[in-house]
Amino acid sequence: MTGKVKWFNNQRGFGFISGDDGKEVFVHYSGIVGEGFKELAEAEPVEYDVIDTEKGVQAVNVKGV
Repeated sequence: MTGKVKWFNNQRGFGFISGDDGKEVFVHYSGIVGEGFKELAEAEPVEYDVIDTEKGVQAVNVKGV
């Protein structure tokens, strides 16, 4: 899936992605692909997969495009 980062709190390590399909998806820093400190910038375009969790849907395999 593709979308843009709605907001991401780098200190707390989570935020939301606004999908191109209009749905908002929770993202945790552990779902970001890459080495070192993992962060996302507001409005950054991203690709991601979605999984179902006990608390709802969550973005994983998140990477910038």
